[in-house]
Amino acid sequence: MEHEPLPPEGHAEVRIVTATPEVARRVAEVLRRCFASTEQRSYPAGREGGTRLHLTLDTAHASEPARSWLSASKSTEQAQTHADEV
Repeated sequence: MEHEPLPPEGHAEVRIVTATPEVARRVAEVLRRCFASTEQRSYPAGREGGTRLHLTLDTAHASEPARSWLSASKSTEQAQTHADEV
């Protein structure tokens, strides 16, 4: 399996998977209130329905509350992977 290229420094690629498009849009809206972002891209999430939404966040231009959270958070060297991720 090929890996996607990493986003540029200061950016994060976000994937939101939900049962309905409305829930995906609501989550994306919350993220946009904290970070500058690109236009969202939406795709079907599977045979049973659902929505997969992609967007790129500019973490270098965070607004509140993300700015205070980022400055207070500590990064870890150990990557955490969910059971369903490769």
